[in-house]
Amino acid sequence: MTDAPSTPRRPKRADARRNYDQIVAAAEVEIARTGANASLEEIARQAGVGSATLHRHFPTRAALLDAVFHDRVVVLCEKAKALAQSEDPGQALTDWLQDVAVYGATSRGLASALLAGSTAAPPGSGCEALLTESGDELVKLAQAAGAVRAGVSICDLLTLVNAVSLAVEQNPDAAGEAARLTALALGGIRP
Repeated sequence: MTDAPSTPRRPKRADARRNYDQIVAAAEVEIARTGANASLEEIARQAGVGSATLHRHFPTRAALLDAVFHDRVVVLCEKAKALAQSEDPGQALTDWLQDVAVYGATSRGLASALLAGSTAAPPGSGCEALLTESGDELVKLAQAAGAVRAGVSICDLLTLVNAVSLAVEQNPDAAGEAARLTALALGGIRP
């Protein structure tokens, strides 16, 4: 898998690589604490770099969010590949979408970043593209098995589960609520 066009490549020089890693680590902590609109200046300060260094590595907030969430999104994509081998494609899709919703609800900032990306990011970029590609295969398999109506797209479903994630991310039982509401909402995609 190659890096998406909007995802900054990890620098090669040792000092640049160290700065990159420090920025991502600081961003993970600050985004978990305050959400996707975390202060970029505070992230730079926590990373021990200047604001210009942060912006050199991550020219946009979306690029930084993409780097923060990338590895975890890859795990979700690998799970989609495994679920694609399931004997029940409809249940496989539901299980995967619930995992996406739970992850979004328990990772402050991910759902809003993905929803913002759905209109702002170019096609084929970043975390959104990875999830879309992986989920699209599950949707096609579920539709071929008659478990999902024609006309339902992975973009529709990701928007739905991200909206659920946003709605419950402040709930003390965000994971449970995200799974429950996603299961309820997905009842409407069946033929």
